[in-house]
Amino acid sequence: MAERKTPVRDGVQIALGVAANTLVQAGHMGAVNAAGYVVPAADAVGLKVMGRIEQTVDNTGGGNGDLSVEILRRKAFKLKNSATSPVTVADIGGSVMVADSVTVAHDTTNDIPAGTCIGLEPDGVWVER
Repeated sequence: MAERKTPVRDGVQIALGVAANTLVQAGHMGAVNAAGYVVPAADAVGLKVMGRIEQTVDNTGGGNGDLSVEILRRKAFKLKNSATSPVTVADIGGSVMVADSVTVAHDTTNDIPAGTCIGLEPDGVWVER
């Protein structure tokens, strides 16, 4: 094999297309659906959490990818703790699950991983993604 100049980027902040007829809001967890477009994170089969949505984008009335949104990754984000299945100190170092686009839980119906719990405070859970 010959040498190759392989393009590189840091991957911390990426732009992805927003799903058709979807509103995504700044500060919420963003996930990609089965088609690869951004939707608000939820406890829904097939979603893959990508990181934090950096600005509100309203693609209502638009098609898949008509608008893009910046997603911040490879950071720790403080999210709300579930009241029904709370994350506890015992979860530090392990995966926590998406309850909704701003809330994580110990477990949920579909167990969509939000990221790794790296800390717990009275007002939220630190999740690395």
